[in-house]
Amino acid sequence: MAERVDRKDFVSRLAKKMNADEKRADEWLQSTTNTLYEIFKEGKGVTLTGFGSFYLDRKRDGCVFKFNPAQKLRALFGWSSTYKGEL
Repeated sequence: MAERVDRKDFVSRLAKKMNADEKRADEWLQSTTNTLYEIFKEGKGVTLTGFGSFYLDRKRDGCVFKFNPAQKLRALFGWSSTYKGEL
């Protein structure tokens, strides 16, 4: 299994990027995840330009959570991509 970054470390990195304290970054992350949850609960998908699309593929017996990464992520993963910028 790949090495993981836990929530605390993610929030710390986010705070640094936002030039904010960790409490504020944690609130931002919690609000973001809550908003995503609400959108998925409505049966809608989300597109975050430059990152990818998330959606539920509803099947007869349930649903599958899908992620379609943006071209930059596809290039990072070594997948077919049209991205030409710096990784």
